Amino acid sequence: MAQFDVYENRNPKTRRLIPFLLDVQNDLLADLATTVVIPMCPATETKILEMARLIPRLNINGQSYVMLTPQLAGIARKELGDIVVNVVDYRNDIIGALDFLVTGI
Repeated sequence: MAQFDVYENRNPKTRRLIPFLLDVQNDLLADLATTVVIPMCPATETKILEMARLIPRLNINGQSYVMLTPQLAGIARKELGDIVVNVVDYRNDIIGALDFLVTGI
């Protein structure tokens, strides 16, 4: 498990709307039983794209998804599905969204 890994959402109640969970927790905390994730949904499913700094768009396997940063949550690692991809190339966008959520700048 690595920071910025994207996992399949295993929750049958939410996975249609939110197919992926982005792990944003630092690798130094990999021994914890929990991790911090940001839900991701297809870009076509959201109406709040005007807030691109808070809700950046990422391409995963050729499809466009948005990070639902305000829905940041802790989850048990055992609840994560399979790893889909690592999006470290979007590090600046991800950290920028988290920073904007917490500090407003």
